[in-house]
Amino acid sequence: MPDRGGGPTGPRMRVGRPSRRARTLLMTLGVLAVLLMVFTMFAGFWTDWLWYRSVDYSSVFTTTLWTKIGLFFVFGLLMALAVGFNVWLAHRMRPPLSAMSMEQQNLDRYRMSIAPYKKWLLLGITALLGLIAGASASGQWRTWLMWVNGVPFGQKDPQFKLDVAFYAFDLPWYRFLLGFGFAATVLSLIAAALTHYLYGGLRVTSPGARATAAATGHLSVLLGVFVTLKAVAYWLDRYGLAVKSSDFKATDNWTGLRYVDANAYLPAKTILFCIAVICALLFFATLWRRTWQLPVIGFGLMVLSAILIGGLYPAIVQKFQVQPNEQAKEAPYVEKNLKATREAYGIDDAQVDDYPGTSQTKDKTKLRDRVSETASIRIMDPNIVSPTFQQLQQIRNYYAFPTNLDVDRYPDPKTGAEQDTVIGLREINLNGIPKRNWINDHFRYTHGYGAVAAKGTSADDGRPVFTESDLPSKGDLGTYEQRVYYGERTTTYSIVGGPQKEIDYSDDSGEKTTSYQGDSGVNLANPINRAAYAAAFSEPQILYSGAIGEGSRILYNRTPKERVEAVAPWLTIDGDAYPAVVDGRIQWIVDAYTTSNGYPYASRTTLGDTTADSLTATNDNRAVVAQENRVNYIRNSVKATVDAYDGKVKLYQWDSQDPVLKTWMKAFPGTVEPKSEISGALMDHLRYPQDLFKVQRELLTRYHVKDATTFLSGSEVWQVPDDPTNKTGDAVPPYYQSMKMPDQKEQAFSLTTTFTPNGRDNLSAFMAVDAEAGSEGYGKIRVLKLPTSTTAAGPKQVQSQFNSEQDIAESIRLLRGGDSEVEYGNLLAVPLDGGLLYVEPVYVRGGGLKYPLLRKVLVTYGGQTAFEDTLEQALDKVFGTEGTATEPPEGENEGSDEGGGTTEPPASDNPTVQEALDDAQEAFEAGQEALQKNDWEGYGQAQKDLEEALRRAEQAQPGGGGGGSGASDGSPGPEPSPGG
Repeated sequence: MPDRGGGPTGPRMRVGRPSRRARTLLMTLGVLAVLLMVFTMFAGFWTDWLWYRSVDYSSVFTTTLWTKIGLFFVFGLLMALAVGFNVWLAHRMRPPLSAMSMEQQNLDRYRMSIAPYKKWLLLGITALLGLIAGASASGQWRTWLMWVNGVPFGQKDPQFKLDVAFYAFDLPWYRFLLGFGFAATVLSLIAAALTHYLYGGLRVTSPGARATAAATGHLSVLLGVFVTLKAVAYWLDRYGLAVKSSDFKATDNWTGLRYVDANAYLPAKTILFCIAVICALLFFATLWRRTWQLPVIGFGLMVLSAILIGGLYPAIVQKFQVQPNEQAKEAPYVEKNLKATREAYGIDDAQVDDYPGTSQTKDKTKLRDRVSETASIRIMDPNIVSPTFQQLQQIRNYYAFPTNLDVDRYPDPKTGAEQDTVIGLREINLNGIPKRNWINDHFRYTHGYGAVAAKGTSADDGRPVFTESDLPSKGDLGTYEQRVYYGERTTTYSIVGGPQKEIDYSDDSGEKTTSYQGDSGVNLANPINRAAYAAAFSEPQILYSGAIGEGSRILYNRTPKERVEAVAPWLTIDGDAYPAVVDGRIQWIVDAYTTSNGYPYASRTTLGDTTADSLTATNDNRAVVAQENRVNYIRNSVKATVDAYDGKVKLYQWDSQDPVLKTWMKAFPGTVEPKSEISGALMDHLRYPQDLFKVQRELLTRYHVKDATTFLSGSEVWQVPDDPTNKTGDAVPPYYQSMKMPDQKEQAFSLTTTFTPNGRDNLSAFMAVDAEAGSEGYGKIRVLKLPTSTTAAGPKQVQSQFNSEQDIAESIRLLRGGDSEVEYGNLLAVPLDGGLLYVEPVYVRGGGLKYPLLRKVLVTYGGQTAFEDTLEQALDKVFGTEGTATEPPEGENEGSDEGGGTTEPPASDNPTVQEALDDAQEAFEAGQEALQKNDWEGYGQAQKDLEEALRRAEQAQPGGGGGGSGASDGSPGPEPSPGG
């Protein structure tokens, strides 16, 4: 036939099959994809190792890693062998011939379909179960390390006379082993039964025997192992009664044996143990008897006994023996719980004294003079004045202070005496960077600069009296490394030390640059490290950026809490780290706790609930410690420091008697330094931690009583009052202040709180603990218990009294005039001569100012209330006299007449300044006259004139108003409050 193809013919084209080059390319891409996935998984591991090595805690990483790997392989292998062996044994015991029935014919198809893959199927199933079991076991690394390194407590439980270490370290591990044994046995039983069924050893509908002798023996042994484990569980349950929680009377977290436990559950568990052992022997006996009749009867008897002996009998004992005479029956066990709980939470030495609640001295002059001797009352609230620090000392928008500042002690350079100081660090604030990009965020704006501190007991026309200020910071703290590379607000990574210069700080001459000189962080000069961090941080620019070169280091995990948690994962970290200038460095001080959930008879508490208060609810840098962690033993066993410049972490053994800490020190040797290594300068700034105090005060609401009868009656239950200064409805936070309790000879830096009766608002007790580390009385808890026959005002009632007095209410209304806001500071309580002195600073934010200024001080004592411009004036009014023993705190409203009269205008050599000051004095006096006449329109005009005069005086100063008021944003001077 003629060729109709229109041209020559050739070989046929193969459609759909890629060329060799394409196949090679696809294979290469596939290999690269797998390698990329493997490298991404490896990157997380490698960067963790590099980080731990950079902070000199590589032993923590390796110990934890090898422990997890060991547990994973040991228990994964045990699970795989247990299940695999029983499947193999069931397969080997299969009958040679299957009965001719529809059931077996249907199963033949499955047997034939899996026959070629039996080995692979067995390996796959056992491997999967092994992986799951190994992963679960690796999560028990803490339990294993505590068991293998456990140290005796030296205390025995009152029921079984075993060391507390058995319950804290041993029992949790035994329970894990028991749980693993149950899981392995049940899975083996299910796998063996399915295998026997598949291969004819077990029959459901086939004629003849339902099980072969081999299958009967095999499954009976597994059931015998299961019942044996149940017998062990019954035996361990006996000891578990000592750490069992239940709802009981005054507490819903009761722990330990009660009458019904000791006299019903305990013997019941022993009887059930014996029955389970007999039942297990009957199951094992089927190897010879080849019948399940007796084992099934025994198992049924065990189940029935568990219902009758383990459930019904205790209920009968509770109903007919305990309830008719509960106090007499439960009293011995309540006493054990009281003793154990007080020991476990460190409140067994709390000193509870009766306190009258009313003044015992009629001479008010003596009382007035005794105030300054009793307490250095702090009127600068660290939880209010952060915006004031921000506006006056931020200097640049890319700096920021924490939401709530901290209280510390620093010596007065003039007198050498310790004074309460409000302190905060000027940390980096990336949201304030003029232009956000990757280079600015991570290379140029890398650190904060300097500490800012102010006197806690003084104010200067409403502003803080700064003892350390400006940029760079200067003042009473001396010379120190001011760069803050690690802080509470520093949550992103930075790359420092390389070719890209960092912005150090700015002054009148412009921006200063620097390059990080510390040895912190991980070196990025190695390309493997760069690739690992690019993968771990999902930031490819780390791999190829020209801003990274020789000497570049990456800093991350930069908050103090993160760093301490990472190097000591066995510690529970306090929610509030605080800074201190120590030996020329800024150190973050972090309190850390060792905890346990296995202290016999000690009632449990949930740390997240007991440490929550009005500050944790409203402030971003005050975290709740261990939200879901339920414990019944806690110790502040470690004090940690984190250097703000190089991030170096140090752990110090604070409680040398704590067996839990000793156990972890055995597990991680060399990680915790002895207490003797704490320098004297650091010791001066250590304090009693707030979270531990909050846990202890919560327990003391019930466990301040020592006799069982009172505890059972519930008549002495207290509660922590809600914070009356805000509307969150959360508990009032504890406050640091320097004060003297009635049995103390001099003031001590203390942490204080108040209690009210359960369901009522009057005061029931006042609690304080000596908070100054290194002092002889450190950690001493004192509780002043008020009589139930009197009704001393509690915090809520005091606040209500403030708000309800007509004169005070009218003054507050005036302060709120226009767009101003009134903010109440901390309501401090101070025991004074049998009564309670309450002091509350009142701040005003408004009138064009973005920050609160101290304008008034509320004081009440013995039913007398004052609302004055200064603390001294308020105290004078409350006591009806002026203090004679001491002078007013330095700098408090300087330039004003403490008696409330007119003031002499300050003198100046500059005639323009002097003229403005004279005008200011006239405006001030006019405002006072208008205030006395209730002429609010005249008063408002006088305040405007005063503000204008002060502005002219400031601008006439050399430098043209260069921040004489401390304001950095050009805002006007302070807005004087009514009364000057």
